[in-house]
Amino acid sequence: MLHTVHVVAAESHNPLLPEPSDLIWAAICFIILLIFFWRMVLPRMQKMLDERAAAIEGNIAKADAAQHEAEALLEEYTAQLADARSEAANIREQARDDGKRIVAEHKDQASAEAARITATAHSQIEAERHAASVSLRSEVGSLALDLASGVIGESLDDDKRAAGVVDRFLAELEVSDANKAGSTT
Repeated sequence: MLHTVHVVAAESHNPLLPEPSDLIWAAICFIILLIFFWRMVLPRMQKMLDERAAAIEGNIAKADAAQHEAEALLEEYTAQLADARSEAANIREQARDDGKRIVAEHKDQASAEAARITATAHSQIEAERHAASVSLRSEVGSLALDLASGVIGESLDDDKRAAGVVDRFLAELEVSDANKAGSTT
């Protein structure tokens, strides 16, 4: 019978349900562990998470500040680049204007120099023409006197008479040349 009592006691106990004493001890251990975690581990984890969140927020703030600084530097660089381009355009325009001015000055100088050379050449030509005219007049006069002496048959040694004959001869020659020049034009 003992054997039967044992079987009956085994049949009355459910293997899925723990004993009430095990439940009490498990609850006490659970409460102790819960208090330990609540008091010791959870504050440390919260502190670590807060520090990590603060570090992340600080890094985000630093990144934002760096981004704003980079944007400001980019705007400044863009403004400086625009200023440099504008200044370069002004310098090019001024160089073009200076080049035009220098070319105009050189043209004016060349024109003035050409006018001076032309005037000098004209005056030199006029002086040479006058010298040639005087030389030619004296030679023509001498030839005219010789010719007139031969034609008239008398000597023209008198200077006044010789000068009158030469002047008359040259005047006739000039009139004859003027008539020829007038008839050809």
